[in-house]
Amino acid sequence: MSNDPAMQALARLIGTWTITGGHEGTVTYRWMNDHFIQQDIQLGDEHGIEIIGRERKLMAEPSADIKSRYYGQDGSTLDYTYEIDGDTLTIWAGDRDSPAYYQGTFSPDDRTLNGAWVYPGGGGYVSNAMRVS
Repeated sequence: MSNDPAMQALARLIGTWTITGGHEGTVTYRWMNDHFIQQDIQLGDEHGIEIIGRERKLMAEPSADIKSRYYGQDGSTLDYTYEIDGDTLTIWAGDRDSPAYYQGTFSPDDRTLNGAWVYPGGGGYVSNAMRVS
């Protein structure tokens, strides 16, 4: 496990989750190494992977925020920013404070994560997760 406190906070995601709401399926989070978490995604017919960690460009310091890149079966590559503050997980589409984001709350036993994606102009959908392993 990482010695980075922000990455350690994301350890609450490690495991397999059943997703319900606007999209249905499963996601599995696992440590790749001390610096990155990989998420394997199966939502409906869509498959993808996401790599989560601090961005570190050649000869540069690690990014202040935890970033990710999603790679979808349709060729899409989407960027996100992750943060856990207390029991609240926020995932912004793109950079921090983007108007498109997910916000959810972990249950006290970390078995559920209930929240919603919010899109500019009032769109979005409920997205809840239940840990299965």
